[in-house]
Amino acid sequence: MQLKSLARGWAFLAALSLGATNPAWAQSQLLEKVKQNPAEAKQICSELRQLNSSGISSTSPQAIKVIAKQNNLSPMDAEVLSTYVIGLHCPDVR
Repeated sequence: MQLKSLARGWAFLAALSLGATNPAWAQSQLLEKVKQNPAEAKQICSELRQLNSSGISSTSPQAIKVIAKQNNLSPMDAEVLSTYVIGLHCPDVR
């Protein structure tokens, strides 16, 4: 009986550790961070508006690179974050 319980415990811990390295889980944490901190989202909107005023699209590689660098993110995470922030906080950004 104890062996089964121990095996289930190890399986549960293994599942948790795999979930922590899952890219989808990391992205949801990234989005949750912005969701809980509207000031951060507004700062990203401001940066994207500034890029727009220079004729740079928010989806351009240059804009994604700026967001990635400022937030210490991979380009893929920066693109996901930008899309999320634009959709919720600054739909005027193009």
